[in-house]
Order: sequence, then C-alpha cells, then structure tokens
Amino acid sequence: MSIYDTDLDRCPANHQPMSPLSYLERAALTYPERVAVIHGPDRISYRQLWENCVRLGSGLVGLGIGHGDTVSVLLSNTPPMIEAHYGVAMAKGAVLHSLNYRLDARAIAFQLDHAESKVLIVDREFSDLAAEALSLMTSSALPVVIDYDDPAYPDDAPYPKGPLIGIMDYAALLASGSADYVAPPLRDEWNAISLNYTSGTTGNPKGVVCHHRGAALMALNMVIHGEMGRHPVYLWTLPLFHCNGWSFSWSVAVQAGTHVCLRWVRAKPIYDLIADHGVTHLCGAPIVMTTLLNAADADKTPFAHTATFITAAAPPPAAVLEAMKAAGFEMQHMYGLTETYGPVVMNAWQDSWDALPLADQAAYKARQGVRFLSLSQADVRDPKTLEPVPRDGETLGEVMLRGNVVMKGYLKNPAATSEAFAGGWFHTGDLGVMHPDGYIQLKDRSKDIIISGGENISSIEVEDAIFAHPAVALCAVVAMPDAKWGERPVAFVELRTGQVIHESDLMDHCRATLAHFKCPAKVVFDELPKTSTGKVQKFVLRTRAKLLAEQAMAS
Repeated sequence: MSIYDTDLDRCPANHQPMSPLSYLERAALTYPERVAVIHGPDRISYRQLWENCVRLGSGLVGLGIGHGDTVSVLLSNTPPMIEAHYGVAMAKGAVLHSLNYRLDARAIAFQLDHAESKVLIVDREFSDLAAEALSLMTSSALPVVIDYDDPAYPDDAPYPKGPLIGIMDYAALLASGSADYVAPPLRDEWNAISLNYTSGTTGNPKGVVCHHRGAALMALNMVIHGEMGRHPVYLWTLPLFHCNGWSFSWSVAVQAGTHVCLRWVRAKPIYDLIADHGVTHLCGAPIVMTTLLNAADADKTPFAHTATFITAAAPPPAAVLEAMKAAGFEMQHMYGLTETYGPVVMNAWQDSWDALPLADQAAYKARQGVRFLSLSQADVRDPKTLEPVPRDGETLGEVMLRGNVVMKGYLKNPAATSEAFAGGWFHTGDLGVMHPDGYIQLKDRSKDIIISGGENISSIEVEDAIFAHPAVALCAVVAMPDAKWGERPVAFVELRTGQVIHESDLMDHCRATLAHFKCPAKVVFDELPKTSTGKVQKFVLRTRAKLLAEQAMAS
C-alpha cells in the first residue's frame, strides 16, 4: 500500500454519486426565473420545472412507487415528458421507461409486461393505442394509468384526442404531490435511471438499462461535443422516447438552456420556432432534413443565426449537407446506439479538410469518427479474436466500445448481456473499418437492422410477418436507400408453387400485423439468391435494392 492509499479514504465530503438530477437542481437555484420549457403559449421557468419534478416524484411515491419500480410513459415531446426524466427518479429511485408511440399495441403490451410497469402516463393522443395495449397484457397486475390532457393541443390537430382512460389527470398527480418533498439521496450512481427497448433483431426487443453515472456523463458529453454554449435553446425534433432524446433530456439543464417542445415534425412550425426563439440546436434523422429542405418557400420562415443540426448513423449525401448549410444549419455527424445512451462517436472535423475538393470532403464526412470524452475506447476489431483490424480503411471488423457511457446490460436477459460484453468489450454488431488517422467508418450492419426515419426496424420481424402469409415460401428483407427516410424495408419473396398474389396483397397483410413504418416500401417476387448450403445471400439483395432505389429516383 502506498502513501497515497493510507488515511485517504472516500467519505461523503469527497465522493458523491453522479446523477443528472443535480444539473436541474443547480439550474433552478442559479437561474430560477430563466425559461426552461416553451410549449405553445406556455413558459415554464426553472423554478417551476424543478417544483413540477419534485411534485411528480412525491405524487408517484403517494401511489406506492419506490426504488426499482418502473414508471412507463407514452408521451409526445411535451413538458410532462421532460419532467418525467427527473421526477421519476426522484420517487425513491424509480426507473423511467419511455415508450415508442410508433409501435403497435402488441409491442407496447410486451414492454409493459416485461418491464413490470407500475404506472403508465398516457398522452390523450395515444389513449386508444394504450387501451388496446393494456387489454393485451398478460400480467395480472396492470399499471396505474394517468392521463395527460395537453392544454396546448391544437383544435385543428391532425389527430383527435382519445378518451380519458386513467384514474386521474397528470395535473392532478402533480397537485397530489408536495413541493416540500425531498427525494432521498442517491446511494449508488450504478442505480438504474432509465429503461429503453431496442427494436429487437430476433424475437422480442431487449430492454436496455441505463444508470445515473452514464446519464450524467452523457449529458456533459453532449454539451461539449454538441458545442452547446451558454443558455442553449434546444428544439425537440428528435423523439424524447428515443434513447432519452440522445440524453439531451438531461443535457439542456447543464447550461440552463431552454427546451422548445414540438409535438409533430412539420416544416413550418420548425422554421417558426427556430426564428421566434433563436433555436441553437436540434437533432434528427434524414427525414427531418428532407422535411426542412423540401418545404414550400412560404413555410420557410427566415432566421438570421446559424442553428446546429445533429444527425447520426448513415451520413447524409453531400448534396443534402450543402443544402442544409445554405439553409442556415451547421451539420454535426455522430454515431451511437441505445446501449450507449445515444451518440458516443462523432465526426470531429479537421480544419485542414476545408481546403480539399468537395468530393474529398464528402469522403471525410462519411466517417462516423472518433470517440466522445467519456467513452474510454472505440475500436474496430475481429469479432472472433478481438484483435484490432489493420488501420487501412479497408479491413472489415466489428465496431466495439468501452466506457462509462455503456449500458448496465439487458433487463432480465443475462445471456444477451453476456454476449454483448464478451471479452470485456461492448459488441455493437455494426461492421466498419478503421482509417489510418483513427477515424471509424461504418460499412454494414451485421444484424441487418434497417434505420428508417431514425427508428430501427428488424428485418427478421418483417420477414416473420411476411412468412405468416400462406402463399409465401421464402422471403428476405433488406434496406433500400430512401431520400426521405434514409432507409426503408424492401421484401424479396418466393411464392409457393401454384400461388399467385399481388404486391398489394402482401402490403395489406403486413399493415395488419406490423406498425406501418415497419412495412415494406416494395415487394419483389423473384427467386432468392442462395449459397450452396441454401442460405439467402442478402448482400446480393442489397445490391438489387440499391438499384431499385436508383431506378425509382431516375423515373
């Protein structure tokens, strides 16, 4: 034992567990009157946001919620969704589970059952979906349902409000809590703070468990790497249910910034909000960029400043990047997963690249990049030997990560957790190369995940749905490039002998069994290419899908 290990122990004075809850508390103490949330005509100060979160925690405790209990929410990008990211954990260490409202009722029912949800807070826009999901649950103990009746819900909304299905309204839940409630101190930063489900590559999705330490570090990471200066203004074009909004749910409070809520991604409201509130940051998939760029001129409210637009996964085409720049957006390209709290690798741009020809710049922009500060290591390695692949920009390997911003593991799935962490690395399942300068570039997805509009679609889930049709003998689903959504599924199908069906028949079949965004954009009837052992050669089908996309664009 060295002199630095003697009589220098941890104690409450020099060691406290990290949690993003402390960021909101500091913002409320330091900038109590600063606007924390903008939602339609409503303005919520940091003082009020803190009190709402405290009341939410207290109200949940009054419902019997405590440490390790799951509180599920089916909410849009509204104030209760932001408050849930703090208030749920204040309920003696409960865990927030954000549901994807684009899923079908069966998928939601599975998650509620698997998460053992004790409370479900539901926006009235999704109450019919929630009611159906609750009817499909197998658990004998259904969650207590709380309604959120949004006072700013527009009269001319494209989706009418559903019925009240809960025991009380969200406002009543807050009123039932005490503003004087003091949440018990966090004992261990390893405690779970949130639960997010993957789309699942085989069978049911996996529940990703995130801890307070990772959430706290990711919040700081996004402030640093997202270049969020003093009092940023963040527009919620990214769904808050997705990786906790890439941890921006917690990041905004670090610099006492302002959340600008957005229920639906529409071009005119986005441009209006950017101009009206001086939005500094927003995030999104390719669909958000195309929505902005393809908007009618009358919908493009001009703004004088530059807004940072952060996108992830597949790099946007060079033409889109240039168009976004011309429209007033500075682009940032990142990469991450649900298991890493969102983006953890970024394309750190080098000043010397500015002088390169546009084609060379586009090649550099295609790289996913280098690790965040709180990610200890990001590498491309041989999935069998775990040895690093040559840094030549050509040799394929699996992208592997290590660090404090990697999940605790998969809920109630030790086999999947062990597999994901084999050899002391988190195995992303994504294939890529490592360039000589240390930049990672993705090349393929070993799990055949299709990313459409920023949401993951399992090719196997779509294939299972198609296989259920009695006329189908064999099928394979791959990603087809799509200018609007980034990617969409395309299905290649072999029919049983003597069977004749039309593309529309399978489309209708899929819509009856899948969430609509998961349904194939196109069905191609043909013999599937196979190896000598009978395995479908998906790489051949990806080439065909790319050609189909090119033909569609040319026509």
